[in-house]
Parts: sequence; C-alpha cells; structure tokens
Amino acid sequence: MTEDKRLGWFTRLVGDEGRDAGELYRDALAQFVLAEELGFDVGWVAQHHVDPAEGGLPSPFVFLAHAAARLSTIRLGTAIVTLGLEDPIRVAEDAAVLDALSGGRLELGLGTGGSASAFALFAQADADRRALYDNKIGRLTSALSGSEIVDDKRLYPRATGLLERRWQATFSVSGAVRAGESGDGLLLSRTQPREPGLAVATLGEVQQPLIEAYREALPAGAKPRIGVSRSVFVADDHEVAFELARRGALRFRGYLERLGLADGSESTEDILRDSVVGTPDEVTDLLAADPAAQQSTDLIFQVHPIDPDQAATLHSIELIATKVAPRLGWNGAYRKESRP
Repeated sequence: MTEDKRLGWFTRLVGDEGRDAGELYRDALAQFVLAEELGFDVGWVAQHHVDPAEGGLPSPFVFLAHAAARLSTIRLGTAIVTLGLEDPIRVAEDAAVLDALSGGRLELGLGTGGSASAFALFAQADADRRALYDNKIGRLTSALSGSEIVDDKRLYPRATGLLERRWQATFSVSGAVRAGESGDGLLLSRTQPREPGLAVATLGEVQQPLIEAYREALPAGAKPRIGVSRSVFVADDHEVAFELARRGALRFRGYLERLGLADGSESTEDILRDSVVGTPDEVTDLLAADPAAQQSTDLIFQVHPIDPDQAATLHSIELIATKVAPRLGWNGAYRKESRP
C-alpha cells in the first residue's frame, strides 16, 4: 500500500428492530467524523431495505447529505445503491444534488445487490436482478454524461465529473469486464462465493481473476480504480479481539439461520472465514499477504459481521489509521494536508 492509495471506512449501519434509528445514524456519523479526523479518504455506506439486521439505511443519499454538512474533507460513497430497484433518473438527480452540496465529494457505487425481500418489497423478482440493472445503467449513464434525457432537457444540476467517479460492484468476471469497459471503478466485496474447486482459496485469490479481467477491459489510457473491501476488526489484545469476533459471529449465524441461509452447523471460523481479526501486527501481516488488497487503489475497511459495540468499533478505526495502514505504506497525515 502506498501514499497514492486511498483508505476507506465502510459502515452497513447494522441495527435491530428495538434500536432507535436516529441513534444508529448518529453512531455511523460519529464513525465518519473520527475517520475524517484520522485522515481517511472516503466514508462509504450501503443501502438496505426493510431488514435492519442486514443494514438499516434505505436512503443513502439522505444520510450522506447530512454527513456532508458535518464533514469537510472526507469523500462520501455509496457501496452500493441497488440500481435495479430505483428510477435511474432519480438516482442521477439525487447524486448530482449531493455532489453539488458536498463540493464534488461523492463516489457513486452501484450494483445489482439487495436481498430477496428487498426485491419483493418493490414487486420485482429476485431472479431478474441482472436484467433490471442492465436495463437501467444505460439511462443513468446518459443522464450523468449530460445527454438529452427528455424533450431537449438535460440533468439539472449537472453531474460534472460524477461519471468519472462511478463504481460498479460485482462478484463475477463478467461484471468486472462490464465495469472495465465502462471505465468505471471496480468494487469488490468483503466476501466472495466460491466456485467448485476454490473451496480452500483465500478471498484475495478468488478475487484475483476479477481484477485481471477488469484491467484488461479498461479502455486504453484509463486509470484503474479498484476498491477492495475487507472485514477487519483490530484490538490491542489478541484474546479480546477474538472474543468479540466470536460473539459477533454467533449473532450473525443466528441471523443467517432466521433467513434459512444457515443450519446452525457453521462454526465461528466458518462465519469469519473472510474476516481479518487481531492485534495491529496480526492484521497488518494478513493484509500484506492479501493480493487483492495489495492491488487495490482503495482499501476499504468495515467491521461487519463482527459488529462490536460503538466504543470497540471506534477504537478499531483508530488502530487501523494509526498502526495498521501506516505499516502498509499509507500516510494519513500527508493525505490530509494535501487535500484542497
């Protein structure tokens, strides 16, 4: 990791039915505030509908507009907006307004994503997610590029430069090719489905073909933008880190069981397979051995599915910025001083 790479903090805003949503949003904002103070380059949020245990933020542009009013330097990203469930012109308008309000700080991440219940909520079939996305990405591109969208009318406010800050998330080589051909950034997840024959492969190894396909598909002269998300929890003490991670894994397993996505036989090691947990030294060594993380232009940290309490999360953010990222070559003080 070098100075020209960016450091990101990503929150899914995981909550539960009994928790006040305002408190959840205030905690997420406090994480962004600390991340900015420590020199993080980008704060990312995810969009999820109806299920706070998966993520309690259905309206990412609203939250990021609130964050933009409080924060002055950190960039603000969506990872992701589920485009298939949105009107592409409204996405373009909301993105353009947020970008104007924030002084050009928006990073617009898109994907097919979303749970089956989210698609049902909008009377769409989960199986159609790829077709829905493909049908809307072109119209969004036209709007962001300033092309006529209706009766000689164009997007207002203009989305100046926003198309160059668009990202596409994917689990597949074909999706990586599509992002590359579009000149978009590539967003890779904190976890990845394994094909037969890759059961024992590391996350970085599984994602390597996507990175290669993306690079090959980029137009000549286009600069790659590769965002690699990793579940990372850092604590001062090894035993404390793994005990909190174990508790989080058990909570997450229970959530998966309620959805019918797990049968209770999964161990905490299975749940945390793609997570990086430990002391600053342990986490640094693991990330240094991750080929996808090393090739990233944006290394994006999140604490899900461990999701400890707010104090432990804030301390983990501090340890990432002060002990882990600098040992990987990131210079937060330099980045912060160099911002306009």
